[in-house]
Amino acid sequence: MRSVVRSKIHKATVTGADVSYVGSISIDQNLIEKAGLWPGEKVLVVSNTSGARLETYVIVGERGSGEITMNGAAAHLIKAGEEIIIIGFEITDQPIEPTFILVDEHNRFVRYL
Repeated sequence: MRSVVRSKIHKATVTGADVSYVGSISIDQNLIEKAGLWPGEKVLVVSNTSGARLETYVIVGERGSGEITMNGAAAHLIKAGEEIIIIGFEITDQPIEPTFILVDEHNRFVRYL
C-alpha cells in the first residue's frame, strides 16, 4: 500500500484566519467538489508564501464565496493573504488518476491541471 496524491487545489489564496475556531480549513464548496475532496478529509496544506506545512481536515465553506479560511491553531502558521496548495491523499495498492485544479487570486476555478 502507498499513500499517493489524489486531489490538489493549486495557488489558492487564504481569505481568513480564525484562531478561535475549533480546527480545520474551510473551503468553498465549489472547490471541494471540483478537486474531489470530502468534508472531514485530512489534507496537507503547504504555504508557498511562508513555507509552512500542516495537516488539518476539510470543512465546507459557502458555495461560490471563494472562502479558504485557516481555523484554530493552523491560523497561527498560515495567515490571510498567503498563497497555498491543498493536497488530499489516498492509500492504495493501485495507481490512481489524481484531480488537480488551478484557481485564480479570488479562488475561482480556472482549469484542471
